[in-house]
Amino acid sequence: MNGPPSWMSPNGANGFRFHLDLHSGVPIYRQIIDQVMGGIAAGSLAPGHQLPTVRQLAVDLSINPNTVVRAYRELEIRGVLQTQQGTGTFISQLKIKPDEIERRRVLNQLVTEFVARAGAAGFTIEELLEQLHDRHTDSQRKA
Repeated sequence: MNGPPSWMSPNGANGFRFHLDLHSGVPIYRQIIDQVMGGIAAGSLAPGHQLPTVRQLAVDLSINPNTVVRAYRELEIRGVLQTQQGTGTFISQLKIKPDEIERRRVLNQLVTEFVARAGAAGFTIEELLEQLHDRHTDSQRKA
């Protein structure tokens, strides 16, 4: 495919692109959900921003359209997306604040991924904890 997908500005100015990590162990539909939520949190997806159609995203990511439907449907149920028949799928105007259960689920997923990647690189949990403690101490000094 030449250039950015049709749903993205020609220069990618909105700063948002979907990408998949097929080796992460995270289901593809979850990756799409997490990326939309992350894009909103980072400000690269704002209320009113149009997402690609189900078909277009499925083609761009080389995945089954049902996977995109599942992700979009879950995001609609949460109030994150709004689909307007014949117009497209848009980021909702609602301010989304993840509940504590969702926050803990995401943190657990991040920690699990982090520990697995670090372990594959030969690091122990003790080394990770030491590095995190040092990083925390450094950030406290700067604050």
